[in-house]
Amino acid sequence: MITVCLHGAESTGKSVLAARLGLPWVPEYGRAYCEERGTDLTMADLIAIAEGQAEENRKAMAAAPAVLLLDTDQLMTAAWAQMLFGEVPEVLMGYPKADHYLLFSPDVPWRDDGTRFFGTGDARARFAALAEEMLVRAAVPFTRIGGSWDAREAQVRAAIRDLKQRGSPEALR
Repeated sequence: MITVCLHGAESTGKSVLAARLGLPWVPEYGRAYCEERGTDLTMADLIAIAEGQAEENRKAMAAAPAVLLLDTDQLMTAAWAQMLFGEVPEVLMGYPKADHYLLFSPDVPWRDDGTRFFGTGDARARFAALAEEMLVRAAVPFTRIGGSWDAREAQVRAAIRDLKQRGSPEALR
């Protein structure tokens, strides 16, 4: 099984693409959490979101599909922690990592869906930089995804095709 995590700032097409690709995928736990409990988050909320996402990821991995898409993981929660509170608890960096990350650029229009925070140009750019910083800090492999909606989808499909051709998770590192 190859795990591919969609990673990046809000409103960059990750969830929409995950649903369109026709592959098994794990939705973003934090979205459901915020829709149910609100967006006035504490660090304890972020830790709860990280654990909820981990549990959903574990459940999906039990089915052992050839490729499993993760709409997000704890590295993105780490970026949220840094953005909201100026620190990253080590627990967020200690969760299992995906085999490969697709880093979505914030070069498409931002849309407010009621759970999003960072719609201004400066805040969005800072959040995108923190998202990338977490990937670098964790030393995980990633591919940049950007451009139009159609270009993003083509890039994601090509990246997944390449990962499948390369084979085992060990070969991807």
